[in-house]
Order: sequence, then C-alpha cells, then structure tokens
Amino acid sequence: MTVTATSVGESDRIRPESAPASRGSWLLRLVPAAAAALSGVLLYVSFPPRTLWWLALPAFAVFGWVLRGRGWKAGLGLGYLFGLGFLLPLLVWTGVEVGPGPWLALVAIEAIFVALVGAGVAAVSKLPGSPVWAAALWIAGEAARARMPFQGFPWGKIAFGQADGVFLPLAAVGGTPVLGFAVVLCGFGLYEVVRLAVRMRRTGAVRRSAAAVALLSVAVPVVGAVAARPLVSDKAEDGTVTVGVIQGNVPRAGLEFNAQRRAVLDYHARETERLAAEVKAGKVAEPDFVLWPENSSDIDPFANADARAVIDQAAKAIGVPISVGGVVERDGKLFNEQILWDPVKGPVDTYDKRQIQPFGEYLPLRSLIGAINSNWTSMVRQDFSRGSEPGVFDMDGAKVGLVTCYEAAFDWAVRSEVTDGAQMISVPSNNATFDRSEMTYQQLAMSRVRAVEHSRTVTVPVTSGVSAIIMPDGRITQKTGMFVADSLVQKVPLRSSQTPATQMGILPEIALVLVAAGGLGWAIGAGGRGRRAGDV
Repeated sequence: MTVTATSVGESDRIRPESAPASRGSWLLRLVPAAAAALSGVLLYVSFPPRTLWWLALPAFAVFGWVLRGRGWKAGLGLGYLFGLGFLLPLLVWTGVEVGPGPWLALVAIEAIFVALVGAGVAAVSKLPGSPVWAAALWIAGEAARARMPFQGFPWGKIAFGQADGVFLPLAAVGGTPVLGFAVVLCGFGLYEVVRLAVRMRRTGAVRRSAAAVALLSVAVPVVGAVAARPLVSDKAEDGTVTVGVIQGNVPRAGLEFNAQRRAVLDYHARETERLAAEVKAGKVAEPDFVLWPENSSDIDPFANADARAVIDQAAKAIGVPISVGGVVERDGKLFNEQILWDPVKGPVDTYDKRQIQPFGEYLPLRSLIGAINSNWTSMVRQDFSRGSEPGVFDMDGAKVGLVTCYEAAFDWAVRSEVTDGAQMISVPSNNATFDRSEMTYQQLAMSRVRAVEHSRTVTVPVTSGVSAIIMPDGRITQKTGMFVADSLVQKVPLRSSQTPATQMGILPEIALVLVAAGGLGWAIGAGGRGRRAGDV
C-alpha cells in the first residue's frame, strides 16, 4: 500500500504541472498555422483598392519563416492556409450576386495551387540560395493557376498588387512573371536577412555566401526596378489622338440589369449624345473616336433594327467612330463582341472575345452543375463561343487593341494585340454584376500594370465604373465614380515601340518555371541522399 500511495501522490503532484505544459505545447504548435493564415491576409491587404503594395514583402517574409525546414506535408497544409488567408477576402466579390457557394468553391480550388507551392518552398528552404528557388516556385504556381482548370484564373497574381509600387517598371522588362518574381524574391530575401542577423548575434558567425545571397535577394529587385525606369515613358511616338470614353451606367446593380438591356443601351447612347452637345458648345474637345464598354448593347444590333437605330443615332451625333460592346448571335453561336461603328457606314469591323469566363459566359460541367443547383444553369442559359483572332480596330488612323474585361488578366491576350500592331489598348468591361466590391479596383490595377508592361495608353470604359484613362507609365489621369453616367475626353499618346516584355513574351515565365523545377529537383535529390543541402 505504501508503494501505491507514493505512486498516487507523485501522480497528483505531476498532473497540475503537466497540464499547463501540454496546453502551452498545443498552443505553440498552432503558431505556424496562425502565422501562415495571417500572412496570407497581409498579402491581401497589399492589393487594391489600398495602396499598401509594400505589405507583400513582410507577408512573404513571414511565409518564408513558417515554411523553413519543414517537411512537404507540413508545407502543403501551411501553404493552403496562406492561400485561404489571401484568396478568401480577395475573391469575395465572386459571391456578390450568386451567394457564397461559388466563391468558397473557387477559393478552395485556387488555394490548392498555393498549397503545392508551400510544399515546394518547404522542400527548397534549406538549399543555398533558397529565396531564389522559393520565388521561382511561386511564379510557377501562378503560371499553373493561369492555365487550369477551365483555361485558368490568373486573378491575384502578385504583379497585379504592385501598380503603385517601386517594382512596377520591371513589368516592362519581363511582364507580370518578372515583376511578381522580384516582389516575392525580395520578401523571402527579407526573411533570410533577418534570420541570418539573428543567427549572427547568437553565434557570431554565418556563411558569407549565405549572407551575400540574402542581401542580394533584397537589393537586386530594388536596383533592377530603378534601372528599368528608362523603359517607362508616356511620350508620343506616333502622334496623339483625342479619345472619348463613355460610361452610361445601368438602371440598377446586380444580375437583374441584364433584363433591362434596352435601358443600358439607351443610357450609353444618351451619354454619347450629351458629350456631342458639349463638343458642339465648345465645352469639350472633339474626340477622334469614342469607346463604349462591354455589354453596352446586349441587344444584337445586327438582328434588331431598333438597337441599330439607337447606335446609329449616337454615332451620327458625335460624328466619329464608336467601339460598341455587344452580344451578338451568329450562325447559332453567341459572341461577346466589340463592333466598330462608323457614323456613315455603320458596323465595319468586329472583335470576338477569346478568353471567356467560366461560370459567367459559359458553364463547364453543365449537367453536373445543373444536378447540384438548377439556378446556376439558368444564369448561363447559352454558352458564349470564343473568338479566334486578335482585335485591333483602325479608328481614325489609330490602331486600337481590344482586350475585353476578363481578358486583361491573361498575359497572352494583351500581348497579342500589341504584337498585332496596337498603338493603344482599350479594356471595355462590365462590372455592374459585382456592385461596389473591390473587383473593379483590382481590374483597374491590372490595366495599369499592362500599360507599363507594353508601354501603351490604356483606356478602361466600364458600364458602371470605375472607367479610366491610363498613361503608358501607369498613371491614371482621369477616372469616373461608380454607378454614375459620365464621359472622359483626353489627348493621349500613341506608341509603336515594343518593350522587352512584349518582345520576349512567355520566355521569362518559362525560364522561371525551369528555375523552380531545378531547385525542386535539387532538394528532392539531396533529401534522397539523406543529408541537408545547405543549412546555415
């Protein structure tokens, strides 16, 4: 009995002390998960409409700290949490009109790509030069996300959060992959600098090569951005044109406005006629051509005489060509189309949108989705068809490249217009279904990055706002409010030279994907040999 009593007594003394220790250990294990999710939120905060672009650096620094030295399974989970923290708030606008189901499903799928990047970053975190491999892996993840599933969804590329940042000139060097790589590299490099500084203070020594790589990871992107500034210019190379941008507004926000298609058309015609009256009165400079938004005529003007008459009247009133956004049915197929409308000849050219939006303009897996929720299939009753050719309109002698709304997120869709001869770019859009969400500001930032990437003036005519005129250096010189009828008129430069980004196209992205593959292969090989590749 003595032994039993002693055992019980010892057990009673240990239990009160071990319970708090156990709870503390459990809480400590939650720190990396919480840090991963919160650093994802921090990355979201760096995106428009906020101008806190620099927060992307500490976001990736914390992400690098969380992943360092972990196994691929832990990296996968922590990467998924980072993806959720970033994408859940960034893409909340996708559920404005259709509810949380599609929004949550989209985020759950897109975060898988971030999870895979997290697993890769964890694997390369002990390699010499780990910030380089890690940043390349992030860009590889973006490249995959821009292509799959359903033709990809590039929304949330790091480059699109940098329209106000010091790294923006790098878009002209190698497009969104190089710009994004520089930002992520700088963030991971920042963590390495801090980590090695702490190690130096504790032990008094670090490898010189590791210190050099860490410092260069921070310095090279900044120096590169400064060196790239001469590539950014708003000077005219082929003269100037005076462009008019029309925002007609919609009867009300939401999907219901599509049931009021004639009202939307009338609003844009009315705003064009109002602009014509101001030009005649000498209050506003006469534009050389006018740009209407996507879906400004959801009534097919080729099949409906009344819609044709309304557009004709507006074109004759302003007396210059108009690019009209229409929904057109041809040979039994539906197209999201830009129509070049001459005030004398009527429609003379068209461009059919090539990158159409899944679940918005066409419905993948229609039968499966209809079985889950028939309301979703009723929203997209007929799938749109894809165009096959770039769209460059000759508008009063100016070559205007058309990039319709969602297409602005895709590198190839914008570049193809420039290589096809566009001297400026127009991004006609329709954001009315997303109400006053951040979506319109995120898309506007994309257009600013594209302006610098290809050194072109970019106009953004939107049905309900924010419409804008963007100089080739990424500056917004005029913009409208949201859900107001308005017009913008401005003389803008035409340019024909091509930036390195335009000339190289996909090559920088391919190079970075190969770097990522090389780093990952090295890490796997080193792990298979049972040793650490370069712990410092």
